[in-house]
Amino acid sequence: MTNFKFQPIPLNCILENSCIKMSYPVIYIMGVSGSGKTTIGKLLSQKTGYPFYDADDFHSIENKAKMNAGIPLTDEDRQPWLDGINNFVVEANKKHPVILVCSALKQRYRERLSESIEDNCQWIFLEGDFNTILGRLNSRADHYMPASLLQSQFAALEIPQDANRIDIRKTPDEIIQTIRTKLKS
Repeated sequence: MTNFKFQPIPLNCILENSCIKMSYPVIYIMGVSGSGKTTIGKLLSQKTGYPFYDADDFHSIENKAKMNAGIPLTDEDRQPWLDGINNFVVEANKKHPVILVCSALKQRYRERLSESIEDNCQWIFLEGDFNTILGRLNSRADHYMPASLLQSQFAALEIPQDANRIDIRKTPDEIIQTIRTKLKS
């Protein structure tokens, strides 16, 4: 007799052309610098067990140096960064769910990040006003993104129409509860 171990099929499997294809969620948490993306992403990861990734970790040394010097990134600076993130998420998503935090300020950035995995993506927009976020940035230490670049982020921000919008004035626990409720619907 052969040893056979039963492996249950996750509920989020999709039957496609008589082959089973795994489909895992990709949760992108977006917003300007200082909106709380990393805090919320890590907390959501703890609550769901989904792996957490930060798009800041994908920036080149040159991009980080530019931002640290107070120079906003151009679309040309961002393109290889966006491509690298998308390639990583597409591959990771074949194996497991993903939570990734990223500014994703423009619609075309979000489209690039979602490319090839559109049906799996859920977007969460952490929304706040300039003064609230500026206060947060001014109290933050050890981050390469200076508060002086916040205005350029707000100028570049294209408010997403297809994202779940969350007010950052809520507590982190309230934000997580709101996100979990919206993701279930």
